[in-house]
Amino acid sequence: MVYGVLRFINFAHADVFMIGSFVGYYVGKLFPEHSLWGGLLALAASMIVCAALGVVIERLAYRPLRGGPTLNVLITAIGVSLLLENLGQFVFGATPRPFPELFPVTTFDLGGVFISSNQLVVIGVTLLLLFALRFIVMRTKIGTAMRAVSLNKQAASLVGINNDFVISFTFALGSALAAAGGILYALNYPSIDPLMGVLPGLKAFVAAVLGGIGNIPGAALGGLLLGIVETFVNGSAEWSSYKDAIAFALLILILLFRPAGLLGRYVKEKV
Repeated sequence: MVYGVLRFINFAHADVFMIGSFVGYYVGKLFPEHSLWGGLLALAASMIVCAALGVVIERLAYRPLRGGPTLNVLITAIGVSLLLENLGQFVFGATPRPFPELFPVTTFDLGGVFISSNQLVVIGVTLLLLFALRFIVMRTKIGTAMRAVSLNKQAASLVGINNDFVISFTFALGSALAAAGGILYALNYPSIDPLMGVLPGLKAFVAAVLGGIGNIPGAALGGLLLGIVETFVNGSAEWSSYKDAIAFALLILILLFRPAGLLGRYVKEKV
């Protein structure tokens, strides 16, 4: 969404993901483990805190550079990412922490395939958030405004759209989803630390490029395909240690043969 509206990659997004997992960690500690309501409240609190953080980052770091060279914003995004990572190490400590079991945990045997309830929670919450995001972008006034700003900021402002509000809302929505991603990730990889967002953030970028950067269904499709490829590779004793390398090899292949991504569209530009 951020790329679709502002045309730049928000590298700090992965670190908002990390902050979201730590908020979930501290809120989850307030409730008994395996508590459904405790898990839902931790998820909601994490999304609210990170939505506010996203607005602050946009207001203080990115808005003053709006209209300037894209390289300036890109360097600033990297700087914000490093700032959050180092602040995380200063505030939370560098030692990995075990993430609490927020939801009741059960294992299901489906014909020899074992699926945990946490994995089902990830699938269910992800689908719910994807449909909610699709509804917001395509069926609401603020979603229409987001699409208008994405197409032409000047024309959008001429018809009465508050570009600053729309961009802040986009950052808030994206950061809330990053927080949800941090919670869902920590449920299945139950160890969190201030640098936990680096590799998932890079893979999220790969997934976005794979599906078509700036395309929401494309990003979901890219993430699904990347996850399937990594799962199959991880099941091989010979290739399991190369699953990260294969993910980035996919990025190179997509950039070589289909730069717009699987669902992306080629756009002609006048020179």
